[in-house]
Amino acid sequence: MPTDTRTAAVIYNPIKVDLDVLREAVAREATSAGWAETLWFSTSVEDVGQEATKRALDEGVDMLIAAGGDGTVRAVAEAARGHDVSLALLPSGTGNLLARNLELTLNDIPGSIHAAFAGSDRRIDLGMIQIEREDKSRDQHAFVVMAGMGLDAKMIANTDEDLKKKAGWAAYVKAIAASLRDPHELHLRFRLDDGGPKRTTVHTLILGNCGSLPANIMLMPEAVLDDGLFDLMMTRPGGLLGWIRVWFKVAWTNGVVRRTKAGRAIAGEQKNDRDLRYETGSKFVARLSRPEEIELDGDGFGKAVAFRAWIEPQALRVRTAGDTA
Repeated sequence: MPTDTRTAAVIYNPIKVDLDVLREAVAREATSAGWAETLWFSTSVEDVGQEATKRALDEGVDMLIAAGGDGTVRAVAEAARGHDVSLALLPSGTGNLLARNLELTLNDIPGSIHAAFAGSDRRIDLGMIQIEREDKSRDQHAFVVMAGMGLDAKMIANTDEDLKKKAGWAAYVKAIAASLRDPHELHLRFRLDDGGPKRTTVHTLILGNCGSLPANIMLMPEAVLDDGLFDLMMTRPGGLLGWIRVWFKVAWTNGVVRRTKAGRAIAGEQKNDRDLRYETGSKFVARLSRPEEIELDGDGFGKAVAFRAWIEPQALRVRTAGDTA
């Protein structure tokens, strides 16, 4: 296909980007790569990205460029599901979770734009979840990084958005403190893949497509973006000492030691204990004893009484740095 027939569309959050600078940089790279004129679609409070992405897809674009935070990326990926189109990331905001796990350059818009037009595609898994609400209604969403209940969902619900804009990731510290004071645990019945039904009580439950967070936190050290599986993490620390053990394992053992081959050899095999356990799977169904907060890729999605989650293997094409084949 002649390169001058290819078209990109930028789905951008106007609050998080400098539009004039972005337009100039995109035009420069598109022209250099021989692409047609780029199309532009803004998100809004009413549409965080799905409808804008659908309009871009109706134009027959070859590449979607998500310019915004984790919410924009998640929304664009959700709308791109089932379409043979590349997704490029222009990271902006606090977390940039998918970009971090893809080891893309952060805070370098010119470099990210160059990678979009001159890079290559990588296929990764896409997480899907159907959430049941207290009124028995159900809604379906995608997630590219993780879905969670318990501490992380409560933390997001308790986060001061104004403080987050000013202080970034540090704003979550206050929210974590507030969430830790909540004595309620998650009581659920669940089924993992084709296994039998089980009951458990946990403080936090996370399904992760990948496991790296800001501040060198590695929640799921063995999660892989393209293995067709999610990693399931369940925690139930026993008191203050239990929380210290979990934090040590996540922040030090996983976040530092296991990041190198030598470190993984020293740390040995990942082992479950009473405070923290990991499983892997491709399907997960759960029902809660009461409505609980749920989050997807760092955004709160209200309360759920039950949910069904699954992985769609390599269902998403993302643009990474490197020469196009």
